[in-house]
Amino acid sequence: MSAIRSAPLQIHADNPAALLQHAFAMIADGRMAGLPICNPALTVAVPAMRLHEDIWIGVLVTPWTIALVVLPHSANRFQPIEVGQQQCWTFASGDYVFMGNHEPGLGHYQTCSLFSPVFEFADQATAEATACAALDALLTEPAQALAAPQNAAEAARLSGTPLGGQAMDRRRFLRGGLFGARG
Repeated sequence: MSAIRSAPLQIHADNPAALLQHAFAMIADGRMAGLPICNPALTVAVPAMRLHEDIWIGVLVTPWTIALVVLPHSANRFQPIEVGQQQCWTFASGDYVFMGNHEPGLGHYQTCSLFSPVFEFADQATAEATACAALDALLTEPAQALAAPQNAAEAARLSGTPLGGQAMDRRRFLRGGLFGARG
């Protein structure tokens, strides 16, 4: 058993968004500083974090990735896994694979990369809006998303079918197909 897995589980009774942002700001200023994988137009942000079924689920924007993040609210649902190991989480929109991680001061957490690298984002506002839309989509039942479309274009978008008529799969959605990026 590694020292990381055997580290006590750090429970986050309060919203851990600020703690997550601080931990990744330190990473951005340290081991990621100056790397060519980083988009200089982006900074570290946690634009959304929600308590969902006894776990914290949020989105993290950094100069090198946009990711979904799961952190423990209690030990009831969240079990630490080794760094790099995978765990499947089921949300309203389906099943998603998350990777185990650990950072000092933050503790155990898991991530599901949505974009990496993130050069297709010209500015922070667009990156954060995309991250928040992905979190909303993750937590929305597919049938609910189609329940009240505003028009045919909105119905097509919510069903995962781009206006061009090309079918949308999960990989294409996560690579930005829903928002007009190339998939």
